[in-house]
Amino acid sequence: MNKITAAFPWIVSISTFLSLVYPSLFIWFQGPLITLGLAGIMLGMGLTLKGEDFLQIIKNPKWVFLGLLLQFMVMPLLGWSLAKVFQLPPLFAVGMILVASCPGGTASNVIAYLAKAEIALSVTMTACSTLAAVFMTPFLTLQLSGSYLEIPAEGLFFSTLKVVLLPVGLGVVMNKYIPKAASKLVPYAPPIAVILISLIVASIVGQGKEIILSSGLRLILGLICLHFFGFAIGFLISLGILKNWKVAKTISIEVGMQNSGLGVVLARENFSSPLVAIPAAISSLIHSLLGSFFVRIFKNKG
Repeated sequence: MNKITAAFPWIVSISTFLSLVYPSLFIWFQGPLITLGLAGIMLGMGLTLKGEDFLQIIKNPKWVFLGLLLQFMVMPLLGWSLAKVFQLPPLFAVGMILVASCPGGTASNVIAYLAKAEIALSVTMTACSTLAAVFMTPFLTLQLSGSYLEIPAEGLFFSTLKVVLLPVGLGVVMNKYIPKAASKLVPYAPPIAVILISLIVASIVGQGKEIILSSGLRLILGLICLHFFGFAIGFLISLGILKNWKVAKTISIEVGMQNSGLGVVLARENFSSPLVAIPAAISSLIHSLLGSFFVRIFKNKG
């Protein structure tokens, strides 16, 4: 199980490549399956959370609040700016802003573990940003994307509520009231999340194969810049303010890595065009690769 978790970037990369060559291997995983897959990931995250995990906020509130501030300010503004710089078509621009406005995901916790960062802080930030995303993701997407398309704010809100708050809440409740059953499921949560994320990404990439190959270069460059600058800005600002290397690299991971699966589901449920989901799918691959590069650089530092 640990080997599957550690191989996360490779699994996502290979799945994405295969989906471009043989789309039929993955495009069966679509529609309700994608929504259920994300709900499964969120349930797994909830199972790993306990009340004491949130004590991190009380012990070091500045760490968490700085991370959340960077997550919901730096990334959405970067997404909007880069969509302008790379002159992305409206559907791709909205997709980039949407994924940039998403919270952290389980992938960031995996990378934090591999990079020997503050895992408790990573889990706390992911949990807090996930809960905040119920309001922040629809709000930011509406504010920054309004010039491109008419944004279904109410639909985004209820979709986020359904695929984030309910499964995470169910996981936390199970952890509290049936801890023995929850503890047996917890070891399987990260590897299952890796498999489900890979299926979601590969499915969307396979469905959008033609548009990605024909006009996706600017989008890919934009997404590389989005996550690279997210990692860099998150690290530099955190290190400058907190003077703590280990905390800074943890916050950097949380800022630079988004819950791309959530971005895919929100795009598919609320926009008629499948193109809006493509930036989120490609984003998952890019931030996973950059996160692995980050691990190699910072694993033995701090």
